[in-house]
Amino acid sequence: MYDGCCFFQTSLISFTINLLHLKHKMMNIILALKVIGQRTIKIFYNIILFQNFLFASIKGIFTLPYYFNITIQAIINIGFYSLPIVAATSLCSGAVLALQTYEGVVRSSAIHAIPMIIVTSITRELGPVIVGLIVAGRIGASIVAEIGTMRVTEQIDALFTLATDPIKYLVTPRLVATTLSLPFLVLASDVIGVFGGYLVSVYRLNFNSYEYIQSTIHHLTSTDVISGLIKAIVFGMIIGITSCFHGYYSDKGAKGVGIATTYGVVHSSILILLSNYIMTELLLSQYI
Repeated sequence: MYDGCCFFQTSLISFTINLLHLKHKMMNIILALKVIGQRTIKIFYNIILFQNFLFASIKGIFTLPYYFNITIQAIINIGFYSLPIVAATSLCSGAVLALQTYEGVVRSSAIHAIPMIIVTSITRELGPVIVGLIVAGRIGASIVAEIGTMRVTEQIDALFTLATDPIKYLVTPRLVATTLSLPFLVLASDVIGVFGGYLVSVYRLNFNSYEYIQSTIHHLTSTDVISGLIKAIVFGMIIGITSCFHGYYSDKGAKGVGIATTYGVVHSSILILLSNYIMTELLLSQYI
């Protein structure tokens, strides 16, 4: 009788412990599902919010009033003040590309293809992508921080009070500025990058200067330049709208602005690389 009672008590305790473990596991599963659900809802909410923000920003381009002074100042800040870092990066990239290309083609005795490889690579890919990432890091962070600070200090709310559309006043000029400035920077990057490749090829790899220039001009096509400019326009729109979006909807406080700045740069860079692949696929579809 006593042994049976002990067995019953032991079984009951074991069952209770297993039940508690099962309850704990179920609570963890429910908590995980709750977190996944909340994040999924937040993602869809942000997508809809971004879509409405994009439409409102583009709509501001075609409606009065036009803030030309703000737009011109933004173009100067983005295009002119970004030129030194773009020039330095492009010059070094073109020089390194010449060295790396030479090391690769010298094995197959295709040294004369170096000018073609350099000018094609820079105008189609390196120029737009490098400029896009540089501007996303320099200008994108600045835009997010500026608009985010205005959100924290309630300056955006003050614009509503003054019957001024903050999206048209703050976002549309910056979107136009980034879209117009990127092609200019990409053209400058192309020229400087090709020049960097020329310097290394002629003065380091002992190419004939005249033959190198002739080969570069011969292999450079309008399609290469236009494809790079198309990418530049798209990258400019991505940087402008993504940076303004994260700044406009940043959380309160210095921490919120810092997080928004990080997200703005990271998301702009990812979208640039992703859209670059998609556009390259579309532009080269006739050859593949």
